[in-house]
Amino acid sequence: MTPELTLYDLAGADPALRFSPHCWKTHMALAHKGLTARTVPWRFTEKDAIAFSGQKLVPVLVHEQHVVSDSWQIACYLEDTFAERPSLFGGDTGRALSLFINGWSDTTLVPVLARLLLPEIHGLIRDEDKDYFRTTREKRFGRLEDLPAGYADQIAALRAALLPLRQMLARQPFLAGAQPAYADYAVFGMFMWARCTSTLELLAEDDPVHAWRERLLDAHGGLARNAPMAA
Repeated sequence: MTPELTLYDLAGADPALRFSPHCWKTHMALAHKGLTARTVPWRFTEKDAIAFSGQKLVPVLVHEQHVVSDSWQIACYLEDTFAERPSLFGGDTGRALSLFINGWSDTTLVPVLARLLLPEIHGLIRDEDKDYFRTTREKRFGRLEDLPAGYADQIAALRAALLPLRQMLARQPFLAGAQPAYADYAVFGMFMWARCTSTLELLAEDDPVHAWRERLLDAHGGLARNAPMAA
C-alpha cells in the first residue's frame, strides 16, 4: 500500500512555482524512495497554516500521526520509516557524511546564492508577503536593490566555493558515487533554488558541476527538469 504523505512546500505567487532549496531536498528524497506526497503550497506569512508542526518554516511532512519538519530530519525519517526502499545514505557512515555535506551546503552556498537570487524572488512572491520578505532578508544581506551590482563577484565566489565538488565530480558522476543519494540532493536543492527563480548563468558548461547538475535534472524521470520556472 502506498503511504499517504502530505508535504507543505514553499510557493510563489504562482502556486505551481516551488523554489525552496530545502523543500527540493525533500522532493528528491521522496522520489529516491519511490514515494509521492500531496503538496500544499505555503507562503512566507502563512505561519498559522503550519503552527501544528511547532515551528514556522517548511518543509513540513505529515505521515499518519507523525509530523516532521526540517529537510534533514525528514530525510532521516524517510530512511528509517521506509527502510525497505532504496537507501538515501547507504548506511550509518553515509548518513554521517551526508549530514556534513548538508551542513556545508547550507552554510557555504546559501549566503552566496541568496545575494544573487533575493531580488528576483521578491518579484515572484505575493504582494502580501513582500514586506515580510524584504524586512527579514535585508537585515542580513542589505537592500535588495543594491545586490545586483555585486552579481559578478558573487558568481565568482560561488564557483570558487564549488571547488571541492568540482574535484570530486571530475572523478565520479555523483557525490555518492555511481548513483545519486542524499548527499547529492543536499547540494542540488541549492541549484533548484536558482533554476526556479533566476536566469543567471551560474556554472560554466565545461564545469563538472554543470554536468552533475544536468544528470540530476534528469533523475527520477526528469522530476526537477520538468518543474515550473519563473517566466
